[in-house]
Amino acid sequence: IPKEAVAPVDTAQEAPDLIVHGECQAACAHLLATGQKVDLVLSDMAPNLSGIALTDAARMEDIIDLAIEFARTHMKPSGSLLVKCFNGRGYTQIIEKFRQEFKVVSPKKPKASRDKSSEIFLLGKGLKNPV
Repeated sequence: IPKEAVAPVDTAQEAPDLIVHGECQAACAHLLATGQKVDLVLSDMAPNLSGIALTDAARMEDIIDLAIEFARTHMKPSGSLLVKCFNGRGYTQIIEKFRQEFKVVSPKKPKASRDKSSEIFLLGKGLKNPV
């Protein structure tokens, strides 16, 4: 979640940092300590791009793996995961990972995203193998 102010949503909790940071993981675990599962995991995380396609694809895949693992652990089986990714090198492998984890997988291109941008979001609905 960007560090800029976000309009509050009564039933939502935000974690204004990257999940890869231990402090954020601990904060999320504390929020979910009751065992309550969430309906939606939204990840707008993206790596700092280096311009080296292979490196950037690997970094993007690592971040998405973290989001999938978080969703498998903390999301309701009927929940949804929405992640940012880039349509380029490694995209096919990411789609395949989503198909292994979710019953329904669909790419989403936001209207606010520039036409030439490779940014795309993947929506996975319904976990196939919840934890």
